[in-house]
Amino acid sequence: MNILVGLLSGAAASMGLGGGFILLVYLSIFTSTPQDIAQGINLLFFLPVALLSLCIHIKNKLIDIKLVGKYLIAGLPCAVLGSIAASAIDVTLLRKLFAVFLLFIGISQLLKKKRK
Repeated sequence: MNILVGLLSGAAASMGLGGGFILLVYLSIFTSTPQDIAQGINLLFFLPVALLSLCIHIKNKLIDIKLVGKYLIAGLPCAVLGSIAASAIDVTLLRKLFAVFLLFIGISQLLKKKRK
């Protein structure tokens, strides 16, 4: 099962479809991996997949460097703050916050589908 989830996560991540999300949900819910450990595994998994995907996107001229720069200006400091916050928060609370986030995403997707 782990290999199948790795394949699905890698394929989804390489297309920018949130493969890390799949891996994180699998690890934290189906394998009982603690939330903080699952996040660390997810980040480590993300690096080679993202690098390979980035190389392919650059080769195919699918990257807008100016737009990426704008997102990085806000994204990098927020990533640092998020990492610090995640390290400081109790694992049980972190898991609950992740559940609320999943619920929010699910509800927003349901509402978006209804509008169409």
